[in-house]
Amino acid sequence: MDGNIIELVDLTKKYGSFTAVNQLNLSVRKGEIFGLLGPNGAGKSTTILMMLGLADPTSGSVTVCGIDSTSNPIEVKRRVGYLPENVGFYSNRSGFENLMFTALLNRLAGREAKQKVEKLLGWVGLSDEAGKKTGKYSRGMLQRLGLADVLIKDPEVVILDEPTLGIDPTGVREFLDLIVGLSRQEGLTVLFSSHDLHHVQQVCDRVGLFVSGKLLAEGDIETLSKKLFSKNPYVIETSISKAPSDASGFPGKEYLADRLIETLQRIDGIVSVTNRDDVFQIECSRDTTPEIARAIVEAGAGLNYLKKKEFGLDDIYYRYFDGGVNHE
Repeated sequence: MDGNIIELVDLTKKYGSFTAVNQLNLSVRKGEIFGLLGPNGAGKSTTILMMLGLADPTSGSVTVCGIDSTSNPIEVKRRVGYLPENVGFYSNRSGFENLMFTALLNRLAGREAKQKVEKLLGWVGLSDEAGKKTGKYSRGMLQRLGLADVLIKDPEVVILDEPTLGIDPTGVREFLDLIVGLSRQEGLTVLFSSHDLHHVQQVCDRVGLFVSGKLLAEGDIETLSKKLFSKNPYVIETSISKAPSDASGFPGKEYLADRLIETLQRIDGIVSVTNRDDVFQIECSRDTTPEIARAIVEAGAGLNYLKKKEFGLDDIYYRYFDGGVNHE
């Protein structure tokens, strides 16, 4: 990667008294897959429209590929491929014919256009469906055709707005694989706008959490989790088996669990312990896995499993939006 290919500085968009995007500052590096994550109505699509020069900002600046999108939108459009949420093709024309039309619009013709269209159809897995009218395509097939369509002009940046919406799980997996291949093999920058946490986490190098027109946080999963869970960065889950009967000299099950909680709470670094059906969630300020295992065994319980929880994007997302975290 070499420098930033997208730069947003204090970008603001207002519609009357309503602020759709509020002083947004964001940089996307060349060659990375960046996920713009937020609920519907967060301002993601408005931000994309300003990147493409399709909407003028109220204030601030937006630069894509070193070009000001507001003052020179045509040049930005030459360098950026955009796949909107709803892809439009001529339904009475085949996939091949639709792509050939796009090639002609981009000043490609004859053998050169035909070769490029056939190559892209193969790359997105639609060679066998190239002659079928797009009105017969599934949603997933249309999205893959849309990806081929934006690649006709060899863009430097590809912007995808809710690209997996309405696609079945198999289609989603195939589409996400295409996105990763696009970035890794071709070195393209991909901006992936979505409200689907799982899909964003699967493919993105970094994410920006976007809500009510504001960027609350940005970074990779590890950086965000360390920032959010800095006080208790370790969560360890363990399950104990049912204790043997009192007749064998071991304490009963309920007494054993209570005693174990007391023991664990005395271990340095353990902040809290909760128990539900003999599955313990233990929050720690450091990795206390060895001490926990020893305490369970010494308490006379059977150790079913012991694992450290890794915070995913869903944990980060809900900590921000539902956890009452102050971000002002």
